[in-house]
Amino acid sequence: MRAITPFFLALILAAATAAQKPDDVLATATGHVFRFKDLSAKTQKVVADAPAAYVKLRSNLFEQFVSMRLLQAEAASRNATTGQVILSENAKVKDPSEAEIKAVYDANRQQIGDKKLEEVRKTIVDYLRQDPQQKMLLALIAQLKTKYKFTPGKDVNAVTLAPTDVIGTVNGKPLTAREFDDFSRYDLFDARSEVAKAVLDGLDEQIQTALGDDEAKALGIDSSTLIAREITDKMKDFTDEERERLQKTFFDRLYAKYQVKMLYKTSVQPVENVSADDDPATGPADAPVTVIMFSDFQCSHCAATHPILKEAMSAYAGKIRFVVRDCPLETIHDHAYRAALAGYAANQQGKFFDYIEVLYKSQDALDDASLIKYAAQIGLNAKQFELDFKSEKAAAEVRKDLYDGESIDVHGTPTIFINGIRQRVYSVAGFRAAIDVALKK
Repeated sequence: MRAITPFFLALILAAATAAQKPDDVLATATGHVFRFKDLSAKTQKVVADAPAAYVKLRSNLFEQFVSMRLLQAEAASRNATTGQVILSENAKVKDPSEAEIKAVYDANRQQIGDKKLEEVRKTIVDYLRQDPQQKMLLALIAQLKTKYKFTPGKDVNAVTLAPTDVIGTVNGKPLTAREFDDFSRYDLFDARSEVAKAVLDGLDEQIQTALGDDEAKALGIDSSTLIAREITDKMKDFTDEERERLQKTFFDRLYAKYQVKMLYKTSVQPVENVSADDDPATGPADAPVTVIMFSDFQCSHCAATHPILKEAMSAYAGKIRFVVRDCPLETIHDHAYRAALAGYAANQQGKFFDYIEVLYKSQDALDDASLIKYAAQIGLNAKQFELDFKSEKAAAEVRKDLYDGESIDVHGTPTIFINGIRQRVYSVAGFRAAIDVALKK
């Protein structure tokens, strides 16, 4: 029997989500059967539209995949990164005129408030440059398709697509379905999850209404009185968070009392092919859990997440290998690439993690002079640091990390994987829950 490929499996899962029949049972409870036809017309339409949306998404992701490979080919020819290639194209776009800047400022005075033009000039200029920069990038991709002789291969939406099938070529090098799968796996899962969420939200609404009515009838009161007694009248702070907590507590009790069974199945988040490479790491090499963080040292979200992740991992001594890979977002952070090079230099002297602690706390000063100063502050050999900082080995290492990240569609920072599972909840509790799951497996 032929093995089911990841692509074929993905199509089956998409079809399973979309091909619900009206009488399909999604859940049961004491005295109730909840069917697909019971959901709102809006939710049913989301499910009905899913197959076409899924095919369109795969096609769009294929275009992104090809564009990435073309930009990587061009970057390799320039001994640069894809971000640097894009920046060079962005530099060709002329800044807007003073009249254009003033027109945007005047048109948005209500949202801008009391800020003067000079305070928001950069934001307006960046906004006005977005459209021409996007057009410039599309034109570049079109040129690169000719330069690197791009030819399409097998359709990415072919049901019989196998991992080794060629879906295109760039410079004579085949692009395989397996490579596209690595690139698109999470986005496709995310799309299926959105459909599933719509179904589950609609199903919860139906169940809660039915159980609320049953409980109210059993108590000899109406539903609104029951909700007031269990939720509204118990509120002290009158916040959305408080209401959600009380509502969850109430309906969790009803779900247990009326023996709710959820029969609707959702797809499981895929394990992605994430390499730890030879990047800076702490913890045993044979630890059962590997945490990989793609980081940008000029990214404020990375600086905020790093201590949260450290706190979460601290409860698992000897069980986690923590790896940091570079993902400088050069098009928005002007010092991120140089900071990544400096991180490499610090790692050559065994003080990578000491060094990045300084970088995360000093994001307003990551120019070369500051990067060198921080190295001296933590006791690194200054001369050796500068040699490594400016070396081709450092640049090659950062390019390799970027290439690997781009190949699995790491497009923002921080992006964190725990045993290959891309994380969605960035909190101590969220990380620990994911680590616990990884340890059980």
